[in-house]
Amino acid sequence: MQTLHFRRTTHYRDMTPRSKLLLIMFFLSMLSHHVSGQDVLTMQEALTLGVMNYGTIKSKTFQVQSSQHALSQAKREYLPNIVLSAQQTYGTINGQNGPLYGFGGFGVGSSGLPLPEQNWNAAFGALYLANINWEVFTFGRARGRIQVARATQAIAARDLEQEQFQHQVRVAAAYLNVLGTQRLAAAQQKNLARAEVVQRSVSARAKGGLVAGVDSALANAEVANARIALLRALDFQQEEEKKLVLLLGTVGSNTPLDSSFAFITPALEPKDTSVISSHPILNFYQSRVQQSQAQINLSRKSYFPSLSLVGIFQARASGFEAQYVQDQTAFTHSYGDGISPTRANYLVGIGLTWNLTSLMRTNAQVKSLSYLNMAAQAELELASQEINTQTQIANAKLSNALHIQQEAPIQVQSATDAYTQKSALYRNGLTTLVDVTQTLYALNRAETDRDLAFINVWQALLLKAAATGDLNLFTNELTR
Repeated sequence: MQTLHFRRTTHYRDMTPRSKLLLIMFFLSMLSHHVSGQDVLTMQEALTLGVMNYGTIKSKTFQVQSSQHALSQAKREYLPNIVLSAQQTYGTINGQNGPLYGFGGFGVGSSGLPLPEQNWNAAFGALYLANINWEVFTFGRARGRIQVARATQAIAARDLEQEQFQHQVRVAAAYLNVLGTQRLAAAQQKNLARAEVVQRSVSARAKGGLVAGVDSALANAEVANARIALLRALDFQQEEEKKLVLLLGTVGSNTPLDSSFAFITPALEPKDTSVISSHPILNFYQSRVQQSQAQINLSRKSYFPSLSLVGIFQARASGFEAQYVQDQTAFTHSYGDGISPTRANYLVGIGLTWNLTSLMRTNAQVKSLSYLNMAAQAELELASQEINTQTQIANAKLSNALHIQQEAPIQVQSATDAYTQKSALYRNGLTTLVDVTQTLYALNRAETDRDLAFINVWQALLLKAAATGDLNLFTNELTR
């Protein structure tokens, strides 16, 4: 234990920043494979898990399936109406001269002679009917309804794609945030360890009368401050982990994250940074424009008439015989005789219908839909402008992040040298503990900036991938 303590406090401090970085990466990698005996959750696995489990994406997936069936329904609307009907009844057929209207749809269709007095002769009767009604030519309305349904289905599909894309960006950002907070917590842990080393050294020197007692109190205060900073960093880490769990659609997860790429600079290659035409968000807005245009085309088809074919065949049966007019005893109560057809009729025809007053209604509807189409186009243009602006910002952030990453090791090296020098001077009574504390702050800040510099590069790359609409720009770098 003493040998380990000696190497930790002396040899680690004498190591170069690059060696320290490699050592930290080694211990983090070993720790990630042993925490709770669980597997590491990689970035790709997190992206897949988020898309599979997140509630909003599930909802939009069901909406896509619904729109697909709505499209199938629109295609079947062109099919003719074929109605088969059969009824068998038992009743009287007394008739009466005079007008009659069945308000509310109630009425009896009994037919017979208007006899001079009521009788209760009853027999069975039946009606068998086959009816075909087909709007055979609609001047493009049937095709227009299919196009509207297809455009609606495209909106649902594009909405799902852009939601999946944006959610993957959110998951990746949350993943990087968790790694960043872990680096912050690790930096604060190292800062606490250094403060404790200083505290033990100052306490020993104060007891020996080599330094003033106030230095011991100041060292104790620095240790308490370092502990508070560590606790705040851990609290911040827990908050970011909860956000990631929520985006993954899981109920609590302690699976460690893959940090193997966190200290590796992406192998960026020069490429076109303009917004690609297949950007999921732009595709969504473009589908809305196409749907509104399809609705306009359908409304314009309402100016035209419709051509329909009709065909009817019916057969009737009755227990009243033909001579019942002269002889009111010429009927039978037999069920079989009453439902056996004895008369049949057929009818075929063609009809042209044109509602002239619909022209005025359609004209107003077309104007309304035209303005909606212009509104959808304006939203598309705004989305394109915003994405282009985000692309420029992402490029600037990525460039700045790379420069910061290059400067971070220099800052760490300088802060380490200053801390080592002030510590040596303090041990020899040539400086105050306040000076040592200031260099301790500078070293902590430098190490924090160095650790976050790598995460910031990945975050900037993610922002660029989100702006250009190509998440592969980010995910492909993970596997290099």
